Amino acid sequence: MSVAIATTAALLLDAAWGEPRRLHPLVGFGRWAGMIERVLHADRRTAGVLAWCVVVAPLVALVAWAVQAAQAYSAGLGMALSAVLLYLTVGHRSLWDHARPIADALEEGDLPRARTAVAQVVSRDTSALDATQVAGAASESVLENGCDAVFGALFWFVLLGAPGAVAYRLANTLDAMWGYRTPRYARFGWAAARIDDGLNLVPARLTAATYALCGDTRRAWRSWKTQARAWKSPNAGPVMAAGAGAIGVRLGGAAPYHGTWTQRPALGEGAPPDASTIRSALRLVRHGVFAWLAALWLATALSAVLEAWHA
Repeated sequence: MSVAIATTAALLLDAAWGEPRRLHPLVGFGRWAGMIERVLHADRRTAGVLAWCVVVAPLVALVAWAVQAAQAYSAGLGMALSAVLLYLTVGHRSLWDHARPIADALEEGDLPRARTAVAQVVSRDTSALDATQVAGAASESVLENGCDAVFGALFWFVLLGAPGAVAYRLANTLDAMWGYRTPRYARFGWAAARIDDGLNLVPARLTAATYALCGDTRRAWRSWKTQARAWKSPNAGPVMAAGAGAIGVRLGGAAPYHGTWTQRPALGEGAPPDASTIRSALRLVRHGVFAWLAALWLATALSAVLEAWHA
C-alpha cells in the first residue's frame, strides 16, 4: 500500500510542479560528477568503473540511510520522503514542457523556433533540419525518454524503493555525460554506458510493451519484432520501434551528427512525422503512466485480499 501511495503522490507532485527550476538535485549531481571526472579521468575502463562508484555509491547510500531513518521515526514520514525522492527522479511533466513548444512552433509554421526548441532535447545538429525532421527528432526523444525519465524510475522504485529509483536516475545521467564513443570517453565511459544498459534491460521492454498495449498493438508488436534489433541501442530500439508503431508513424532515417548525416534504420510504420506526432507520443506516455498506476493499485488490492484471506 505504501508503494502505491508514494508512487501516486510523486506523480501528482510532478504533474503539479514539474522539475524544480532552481537547485535541481541532478544539476548538483552533474557538477559533482564533473569534479570527480577531472580528478579520476584516465583512458582506462577501470578508471571509469572507479569514478562511477565514487560518484554514485555515496549518494545512494545516503538516500537509503535517510529513508530507513525516516521510516524508523514514522511510517508516514518514510513514505513522504520516498514520494519526494521519486518525484525528483521522474520527468513526466518535463517531457510535456519540452516537447509541446516544439509542436506549437511547427503548427504555427515557425521552423527556426522549432529548431531552437528541439535542440534542447536532442544531441543531433538541428540547424539544417526541416519540419518533418524536427517533428521526428522530438517524437523520438519523447518515446525514448518515456523509459529513461518515467517508466525506468517507476520500475526501480517499485522494486527497490527510493534508493533504487535514485540509483537508476543517477546512472542514466552518467550515461548521458560519459557514455559517448568519443576519444575521451571510449574507455572511461564504458562502465557508465554498460551499467545504464543493464539497468534499462527490463524497464525498456516493459515500456515497449506498455506502448504496444496503449496504442496500435498490432503495428507496435510488428515494428518491435522486425526493427528493434537493427537499432544501435539494445534498449532504445524496442522502446522507439514499439512506440512509433503504436502511434502509426515512421521515424528513424537520416540525421545529422557532428556535421555528418548518418542513415539510421527505420522505426515504426505509417505517415511521416509532424506536429501531431509529437502530441501523440506525449499522450502515449501519459496513457502508459495511467496504466502502470492502475496495475500497481490492482496488485496492491489483490495483495491485501490475499493477506486477509490467509489471516
